[in-house]
Amino acid sequence: MPNIFLENDQSRCTETVWDKISPEEKRLIFALGEDYRAFLTRAKTERQCVQHLVRLAEKAGFEDLAEKTALEPGDLVYYIHRQKALFLAVIGLAPLTEGCRLIGAHIDAPRLDLKPQPLYEDHLLALAKTHYYGGIKKYQWVTIPLALHGTVVKEDGSIVELSIGEQPGEPVFTISDLLPHLAREQMEKKMSEGIGGEDLNALLGSLPAANREVKKRFKEHVKEVLQEKYDLSEEDLISAELCLVPAWPARDVGLDRGLIGGYGQDDRVCAYTAARALLEQTVPPQTAVLILADREETGSEGNTGLFSVLLENFLLRLLAAGGHTPDLATVRRCLSASCALSADVNAALDPNYEQVLDKLNAARLGGGVVLTRYTGVRGKSGTSEASAGFLAALRRLFNQQGIYWQTGELGRVDQGGGGTIAYLLAYYDLEVVDCGVPLLSMHSPFEVASKLDIYMAYKAYRAFWAGEL
Repeated sequence: MPNIFLENDQSRCTETVWDKISPEEKRLIFALGEDYRAFLTRAKTERQCVQHLVRLAEKAGFEDLAEKTALEPGDLVYYIHRQKALFLAVIGLAPLTEGCRLIGAHIDAPRLDLKPQPLYEDHLLALAKTHYYGGIKKYQWVTIPLALHGTVVKEDGSIVELSIGEQPGEPVFTISDLLPHLAREQMEKKMSEGIGGEDLNALLGSLPAANREVKKRFKEHVKEVLQEKYDLSEEDLISAELCLVPAWPARDVGLDRGLIGGYGQDDRVCAYTAARALLEQTVPPQTAVLILADREETGSEGNTGLFSVLLENFLLRLLAAGGHTPDLATVRRCLSASCALSADVNAALDPNYEQVLDKLNAARLGGGVVLTRYTGVRGKSGTSEASAGFLAALRRLFNQQGIYWQTGELGRVDQGGGGTIAYLLAYYDLEVVDCGVPLLSMHSPFEVASKLDIYMAYKAYRAFWAGEL
């Protein structure tokens, strides 16, 4: 029985999934962990995720859908949407009109965006104003090294890509905090109020411009550096997508190296494992589609998020290239006959904070990929709920394929909760359930995942596309 928690007392498990792994599979688990850790270090924005995964796809033989005039079973295609969302597909044996198998993940992550007019000077320092993106604990983002990433589109249409703070020898940025000696009032506040959103101002510079006649010499010097080194003016920052993210690389965690810690694992851990699984498909029974969307952390709104016609437009393109009538009625029939996995993370039980989870229904690090029947808040609001029949089919598939899995919920009933893209996929009248990797310290600058769970997610996604349901 691959769900090991049904065989043992969850709090005193005498036999673990690691005990059942063969030496060869353990080697594969650690090999995938190495590749994933390298990806996590390199891909810290949506654009970087798209660029990295497209390179992997092209090496595997995938072609740009825009260049295809006909599609046959086994064809490999990708489609880039506005540089921040990505579709990958392997054409299956059955006609697309009879449905497809979808896996959806998101590649955005909580971060600090620079405001449109970020530069200012105060008390002999140059700083940048930020606006946090997604759900964060603001106090976690102060006094850590930050790297600046992003894209600037200049008035003439030319594009400047920035990445500052990742390479040895490059400067980093940081947000200061009060010393404990003077923080009595701050420390008496609620944790959510100790650091305000308008207090997340990053240090950019501390040297004055040489010209003593100019006002705001410290800000002016930063502007001079931007102009001289990157050919950027202050006005160029208005048409820019710039963010601050943790400057550290992803690292192995623990003396035994069984865990990976790093920024952005929600949800790039599922995006990467699903992409790797799709790159290995040959000719699946139904067309296999991977959606890597943006904007999930803020509700999926916007033209790169799934709360849009993004999926419908992609399927219209795929239908047209496959010789089918590209109309919305055909798209709706296709989706209604489809099934999907919402590939997103869940909260792992943390020994330091076990009181926020129902232990009987909580996921554990090292317990395998997590099936989450519903997410939502309190009375199951803001979520879809997977059907019993679809869950039974997945249980059977995973058990047959030797994929270790577990179930999970996102916290105790009245504790809080959250959501994924599952309800947006369910809107199209298809079967869907959340299936992903459990994390510790979710939404923090340094999230932690088990290499075993990462590998089991990869196996689960691969089996979903290739197996019998």
